[in-house]
Formats: sequence, structure tokens, C-alpha cells
Amino acid sequence: MDLLIKETAEIIKESKFTLAFTGAGISVESGIPPFRGEDGLWNKYNPEVLDLGYYMNNPEECWVYIREIFYDFFADAKPNKAHQVLARMEHEGLLHSLVTQNIDNLHQEAGSRIVHEFHGNSKRLVCRKCGEVYDANKMDLKKIPPRCVADQEILKPDFIFFGEGISPSAFENSFADAEKCQVCIIVGSTGEVTPASHVPRAAKQNGATIIEINPRESLFTDSVTDIHLQGTASKVLAQLEQYLFSQKESV
Repeated sequence: MDLLIKETAEIIKESKFTLAFTGAGISVESGIPPFRGEDGLWNKYNPEVLDLGYYMNNPEECWVYIREIFYDFFADAKPNKAHQVLARMEHEGLLHSLVTQNIDNLHQEAGSRIVHEFHGNSKRLVCRKCGEVYDANKMDLKKIPPRCVADQEILKPDFIFFGEGISPSAFENSFADAEKCQVCIIVGSTGEVTPASHVPRAAKQNGATIIEINPRESLFTDSVTDIHLQGTASKVLAQLEQYLFSQKESV
């Protein structure tokens, strides 16, 4: 495994444009459970509360569960080692773009700056009437549903609900970077959610080397992955960090 990690680090160092693509697995170690799978949130909550049509008709009911899931349960989540290594890679010029399926804002909190939020961000609330955007951390969510100061419209979390389209800018920027990258690093994504899962596939089709960091095989492993580094995101990225920056740290 050490030899494979070392070889992978060299591939990343030689890449002129590297893209990271992250899913729920990178945030599990920060205490945020995935939505799908054995321990997924949809085993506990009815996903209907995030269906756009249902929400539009029942916003007060939906906000009870939205607050519990995204603003009570996830409130104390902090970036973990995996988020920190990716941010360091960007700062050191080894990572040029990051596409995330996650809505937890942990990449930005870790210091990543070039982040395409494919599914939006739970830290923002938006008024669907006037377009005003609010910082969720500064809102009093003990009183729900939260309302726009200007027109008293109920605010919606600025992430993608079921039945809602992907932000055109996030979609276009993600695929533009996928098409020009030389290396794509998949971290913690099972490849089950579309159209996000097409991003690494677009990178592969355009000749990129696909590096996958996942504890288990995913839908990417046998179809697009060139190098599978098996393990948790934090463990593998910490190992990669040693080889990526070994010369700098030894000076």
C-alpha cells in the first residue's frame, strides 16, 4: 500500500490540473452520516420532507425536520483531516478544483476556496420570492420557519431538494473542470447519485487518471477507477500528504 500511495503522489505532483470529487464518505468522520445505506438518514427520516413539491405545500411541517437534521444534528460538525489535506493541496498548487456533492460547508471551513457545490449549501437560506440570501448561522432557528425580513416569505435552505434542478453555474463549472483535468481524485462517493456521478466519468472520457479513495468498492471502481486506495478518507489522504509534501517538510 505504501508503494501505491507513493506512486499516486507522484502522479498528482506531475498533473497540471487536478480535480477532487467528494461525496458523503469524506464527512462521515466529522460526524455527518450519509443519507443512503445501512446507517443512512433516510432510514430514520422520510425523504419526502426534502421533496420540493411537498415542501412548497407544507413548509412549516418540513422545517421541523430540516432544523433537526441540518441545523441541530450537524451543528457541531468540524472539518476532518481529509478536508484539511485537500485544502492544503489547493494552497500548495496540487489541487486546482473541487466538486462536492456535500452541502455541509466543511471544505470551505477547512480552507478550500475553489469549490463547486453541486447540491448547494445548507449554511445559506434563500428567499424564493426576492432572492435575498441569509447566513443560516446568524438566523434564530429556534423560531421556525425562518422568514425573509423584506417580504416575510418562508426561507428555503439553499441546497437542492428532490425535484429541483442543479444550479447551472455549479453544473457547468464542474463538467468544464472535469473535461480539462489530468487527474481526478474521487473521495467518499459511491457513485449512486446522478447527475453528479457523471463528473468523474466525464474526466475519464477525456483521458484523466482516476484515483479513488474509498473503504469499499463503489460504482466507480470497476468502470472508471485506475487506482483504488482502499481506506477511510482521513487515513489515506494523511498518507498521501506525507509523500506530497515530504521534501518541503524535511527542509
